[in-house]
Amino acid sequence: MNNKMTDLRNHLFATLEALQDEDKPMDIDRAKAIAEVGKVLVDSAKVEVMFLKVMDGEGQSSGFIESERALPAPQGDRSK
Repeated sequence: MNNKMTDLRNHLFATLEALQDEDKPMDIDRAKAIAEVGKVLVDSAKVEVMFLKVMDGEGQSSGFIESERALPAPQGDRSK
């Protein structure tokens, strides 16, 4: 299994859509369980981000959060 943050978003949005289905809405308990698992995954991703910050980006990422290393943001005009 190789799930990513985008997969989690897709599952959570699918849950919202299923809850709104007027003909056959998703069971509330099932939706709550999905949301709870989603929260655990998001919390896990937050820990991963904190770890990478502490390690100055040198740590091993799980790959759950898809990203490419970006250039640093401009710091503005330093000549003033």
